[in-house]
Amino acid sequence: MTFESVLFVNGRSSADIDCVAQPDVFGDLNLDQIIDSVVRGRDEYILRPYFYTPLTETQTIEYRHAVMRDLERSEVLNPICQFAEQMRAMRAELAASQSMRYLWQKHAYFLDAVEKYCAASLEFARALEKGAPHSTGIAAFLDYLKTYVQGRAFEELKSEETRIRAELGKVRYSILIKGSSVTVGKYAGETDYSEEVQKIFAKFRQGAVKSHSMEIRDYPEMNHVEANVLNFVVKLHPEVFEPLDTYCSTHADFLDSVIARFDREIQFYIAFLEHLSRIRSVGLSFCYPVVSVESKAVRSVDGFDLALAEKLRLDNQPIVCNDFYLEGDERIVVVTGPNQGGKTTFARTFGQLHYLASIGCPVPGREARLYLSDRIFTHFERQEDMENLRGKLHDDLYRIHNILERATTESIIIMNEIFSSTSLMDALYLSQKIMGRIMDLDALCVYVTFIEELSTLGKQTISMSSEVKQDAVASRTFKVIRRLADGRSYALSLARQYGLTYEQLRERIGS
Repeated sequence: MTFESVLFVNGRSSADIDCVAQPDVFGDLNLDQIIDSVVRGRDEYILRPYFYTPLTETQTIEYRHAVMRDLERSEVLNPICQFAEQMRAMRAELAASQSMRYLWQKHAYFLDAVEKYCAASLEFARALEKGAPHSTGIAAFLDYLKTYVQGRAFEELKSEETRIRAELGKVRYSILIKGSSVTVGKYAGETDYSEEVQKIFAKFRQGAVKSHSMEIRDYPEMNHVEANVLNFVVKLHPEVFEPLDTYCSTHADFLDSVIARFDREIQFYIAFLEHLSRIRSVGLSFCYPVVSVESKAVRSVDGFDLALAEKLRLDNQPIVCNDFYLEGDERIVVVTGPNQGGKTTFARTFGQLHYLASIGCPVPGREARLYLSDRIFTHFERQEDMENLRGKLHDDLYRIHNILERATTESIIIMNEIFSSTSLMDALYLSQKIMGRIMDLDALCVYVTFIEELSTLGKQTISMSSEVKQDAVASRTFKVIRRLADGRSYALSLARQYGLTYEQLRERIGS
């Protein structure tokens, strides 16, 4: 079975992925905060571009789901994590080889890197086969790995390294130090006096005594004296060191590109699953969504803002989950309610769920059916930028125009409290025009607004409203529920807060 990538069914080029920039919507949806938390501590793998690349077909999403499910089994995950540790150790040896000043020390570190690589590959093939992966991605890689370690090229790489190391272990030489003169010669059976010296000084030992020895730091880099001694040894044993030099040149690119790519790509999954486990520890759920390119009937049960969940987890605060669904001709969720009631968080949740689903990841919630869009567009309120010479209203219209020019029937559009700088009548007029364009596109949309009339604009719109408690201070519940927007529940809460309900006024007048 052929294998190229554990992330892409079509084996998309890594070079193409690495050029991808962060999508514009990341800031509005707080996806940048999520990815920061996910990839923290894994800088060496350069994982961000994978999270910046949404998929365009459900086949690859299902491919990734299967790999994720495989990695939730310890018998598959543990060998992969062990291999990753060994590969990190191997890369440390390679980095040392490149940083050393003297040629033969470079070769020594290179030989150690090859030894670690060969041992890790053989051990990984045995352990992963025992784990019996179920997913197409990891099973295909296992087939590739088994074929690779049984191949002639790998066997030659390993056997030649073993032979050269054995020959190096046989090298013997003598050093004669007289004043500032150092003479290196072939070993001719001279007596090794090191044991004799230790025995002589051992009889003077009288229990524990204070040490007056000076600490000598052991730097990995050889000094010039050690390097010159080694150069003399090389001249004395060319039959050993010349093959080493040839071996290092011949196998300079010993690391198999497919194995190296797997070692990097698999961290995309592991990093995300580790982040999920931290969120799950506070009782929140994740699920593998059903993703469709055809049906716009979407649904989420107990969904939540993943960026906010991480923040609240660190602060030991609870997170509120919300549900939503669209069915039939419904396309636009109009969200109304009081300020600080969870409307913006709901909009972000909608966007996060669809984006995470588009990169083949589990999403927050117990159940989800989501739409695979061609692109997500967002318009969140921004501070007025004095450099662009546009006023607040002009800037809103300019950004919305750019969105509607590029959006298609397959897009998702999220608008969050626009036109707050103009009058109610103007805001209503402009919003109706914009929503009319979105309806014509038949695009999915979340429209957070203070204008309740928009929720009944047509059969494509549904109303959701943030709920408040009917108590003395109109406490926010941060629940956003599907119901008609009448504005009276919040007004009633405010009236109750200030003693202005009909019953309260009547009681006061009567008294």
